[in-house]
Amino acid sequence: MPYMDGLALAERVRQRYPSVKIVIFSGYDDFEYAKQAIKLNVTEYILKPVNVEELTAILKRIKASLDEEIEQKRNVNLLRENYRRSLPILREQFLNELVGGAASSENLDARLREYHIPLEDAKKWVAAAIDIEQEDPGTELPLHKEKDLIPISVKQLFGEKLEKYCRCTVFTSSGTSGSELALIAAIGGDNSQTGLIDILGDICKETRKILEVPVTVGVGHSCQDLRDISASYKSALDALGYKAIVGSGSTIYINDVEPVSSGLLRFDGRDEAALMAAVKFGPREQIEAAVKRVVDKMSDAKVHFSQCQAYMLSVSSSMIQMIQQYELDMTQLAEGGAADTFAIIPKMVKVEDFSKWLLSVALHMNQAMNQERDNTMKQVIQKAKEFIMENYQDPELSVEKICRQLHMSPAYFSTMFKKETGQTYIAYLTQVRLDKAVELLNKTDDKTYVIAAKVGYQDQNYFSYVFKKRLGVSPTKFRGAK
Repeated sequence: MPYMDGLALAERVRQRYPSVKIVIFSGYDDFEYAKQAIKLNVTEYILKPVNVEELTAILKRIKASLDEEIEQKRNVNLLRENYRRSLPILREQFLNELVGGAASSENLDARLREYHIPLEDAKKWVAAAIDIEQEDPGTELPLHKEKDLIPISVKQLFGEKLEKYCRCTVFTSSGTSGSELALIAAIGGDNSQTGLIDILGDICKETRKILEVPVTVGVGHSCQDLRDISASYKSALDALGYKAIVGSGSTIYINDVEPVSSGLLRFDGRDEAALMAAVKFGPREQIEAAVKRVVDKMSDAKVHFSQCQAYMLSVSSSMIQMIQQYELDMTQLAEGGAADTFAIIPKMVKVEDFSKWLLSVALHMNQAMNQERDNTMKQVIQKAKEFIMENYQDPELSVEKICRQLHMSPAYFSTMFKKETGQTYIAYLTQVRLDKAVELLNKTDDKTYVIAAKVGYQDQNYFSYVFKKRLGVSPTKFRGAK
């Protein structure tokens, strides 16, 4: 074999394609060689010679093994059972994404049904953050010796008490949010937010009485759309932050500790993320939709115009930060230059004017970023071509080696290289090597094997094969035809 032996090939195959079955037919009756093959998880190790019957039996065994593996992967019952076991984990992950603002707003109701979360169809929703103080009580219950079980017990107690009052879900909070548990409750019909707060207060007292564990609950603002529950949860965490002032062991409602802002207009993180993503990646329809959402909030808020101007400044500030982050040429973003572009904000008195301005700037930024990406990729491909020209003699010149030099992933590089040059990387490298080989055949008297080595081929026969396939004649005949 050229380039490598069977074990080296098996090792590379195992690294790139872990599920592939490998059979070694070897003339080595050597224990160390066989031991290395076992380490590589080789399916069969057969000593030569091998007759037809033996080879057939081996292939049938491998086929049966593969069929069994495929059947297990296709087994619906097994997949359903694995999914059922994973459901609690997926459910809590989804709920944490929901209160963290990272959950996709698409198919939200379907995901609630899939994870058996009873929060659909309510007038409003409210989130709460539950903090458990793991302090040393005067009398120690057996539960206190197993501190990891305390949040589970508290979660169960909250769930049992709340299910009698409203539809809700209690789950473990991930990360360092400041609470160990969180809950989302659906409000409407026979229950109210005030009633919920009262019941949460009673549960805090009961938890202290039964489990001898102090629990404090921060209750956030309600929201009219479940997709906005992350804002409710954030305000619940803010309420929990007043524990040192108000005291622990009961509920803290955000409206009791912070003034209520009627009709407050804010450019929140979700809207900002949607606008920035649209500007970065487009297409135009996505940019128009993101701009419309930003502008519609101004129309729906019904607030004093001073708040609208502050909101517009927040939006423009995010745009400026993006311009600076990606080093865009600000003078090209709109007519009149950058200074005029952003100085016009305080003078705007109509929502329509702001909408036109924002859409214009967003589209110009998108165009500039696309152009910058194209220019950057052209520069990267040019560097790759230069690297190939400098290193084509290296027989180990691979996509991975070039990508280490360029700090890119091989898959992305291969796609972009084909898009920019119209050739695959291998085809381009082969063309460069053969062009150099033709040059050496015309200008030197070097032997074919010497030329092969000079252009990156360790095996003379393989070089001759590639040369003939591309040029129609062998290197020797090509030189003789000069």
